[in-house]
Amino acid sequence: MRFAEGLWRMAVVALMFGMTGCAWTNAQLKSLMGAPASASASTASTTSQTDGRVPTEALPSAAEQRAFDEATRALRAGNTAQAERGFRALARANPALAGPHANLGLMQRQAGKLAESAQELELAVKLSPNQALYLNQLGITYRQQGQFDKAREAYEKAIALNDRYAEAILNLGILYDLYLAEPGRALTQYERYLALTPSGDATVKKWVAELKNRKPASSQAAGKDKS
Repeated sequence: MRFAEGLWRMAVVALMFGMTGCAWTNAQLKSLMGAPASASASTASTTSQTDGRVPTEALPSAAEQRAFDEATRALRAGNTAQAERGFRALARANPALAGPHANLGLMQRQAGKLAESAQELELAVKLSPNQALYLNQLGITYRQQGQFDKAREAYEKAIALNDRYAEAILNLGILYDLYLAEPGRALTQYERYLALTPSGDATVKKWVAELKNRKPASSQAAGKDKS
């Protein structure tokens, strides 16, 4: 299936959001598997590489950071119930923080609870509207729910925040290709994605070739009529 989230096959813990709402690249996330993202002063003062924005959430206290780290360790260990309790406690104690809600949204989606996932991710976006990563993840949940117009809007908002956000561009292309039946727009997004992927992507290149060789529906129908 042409799902960008499938192409990046990573565990939920590898998609964890830091307490400050920082959006990390896949390479950064892999390097952080042994240590959760830290909400340090240096992190807060650095522009996020994924969404091009400086996180706007306040830095957590030492106690809040420890609670976040504990929830992260629980999730990494497979104790999802404990992790969920930890993130929910953080969300209750720190209602202005988007990160705990974003993590809960990913966990709920992983558990197949799409309505709950959408609710948590919508709240994360509301609390931190300039985080493109949250919008992309919300778009994925909407797509899995079959809410394709909402998914498109979420992806487009993510791309508006960062026009070099390759994953969101690819997800939008997949949505146009498989769900909205708009191959021309899908092709545009696939080519845009490839232009942002210096190392190349053989799978997406194949999709581009298929779309370019695909006959319009009217031509296919005419061919059938002739036969």
